[in-house]
Amino acid sequence: MDKFLGNLHAVLAISLVLAIGLMFAPWFAPPLGVWNGVFQWLHVFFGITWVGLLYYFNFVQIPTMPSIPAELKPGVSKYIAPRALFFFRYAALLTVVTGLILAWLYDELDDALLLRENARLIGIGMWLALVMAANVWFVIWPSQKKVLGLVEADDAAKAKAARLAMMASRTNVLLSLPMLLAMTNYH
Repeated sequence: MDKFLGNLHAVLAISLVLAIGLMFAPWFAPPLGVWNGVFQWLHVFFGITWVGLLYYFNFVQIPTMPSIPAELKPGVSKYIAPRALFFFRYAALLTVVTGLILAWLYDELDDALLLRENARLIGIGMWLALVMAANVWFVIWPSQKKVLGLVEADDAAKAKAARLAMMASRTNVLLSLPMLLAMTNYH
C-alpha cells in the first residue's frame, strides 16, 4: 500500500477510474444530464485546486517566506513556487472554461454575464471569477516570472513585481469569499 499511495500519478489514475466508474453506475443520473454532471464535477475540481492554491500562497507561503533562512529560500523559489504557479494558473483557466460551459449548458450564459435578475447571483460570481482569473494571468503570473527569475529583471523590478503580485493575490482572496458564496448558492 505504501508503494501505491507513494505514487501520486497512480493514485490520481485510480481516482479517475473510480469516478468514471461511478458515472456509469445505473443510479448516476444528474438532474440536467450526464454532460452537465461531468462539467459540474470538473468545475468543482478545478475550482478547489485554484482557490486552494490561492489560499496556500496567501495563508502559508507569503507569510512564511520572511522567516525562512536565506540559504533555504531557493528551495521555494526555484522548485515549489514555479510548480504551484503552474497548477494555480491552469486551474484558474479551466475553472473559468468549465464554468462558462456550465452556464451555457444551463442556458444562462447571457443572462448571467448581463446580470439579469433571474441569473444575477451566478452572474456576480462569474464576473468576480473572471476578474480573479485576469489577475492570475495578467498580473500575478507576469510579476512572478520576474520575481522567480524566469525573465530578466533587476532587483528594483523584482521588488516592484513581488509587491504587485502580492496585492493582486490579496485582491483575489478578497473577492474569493463573495465569489464562492454566489457560486454555491445559485442552484
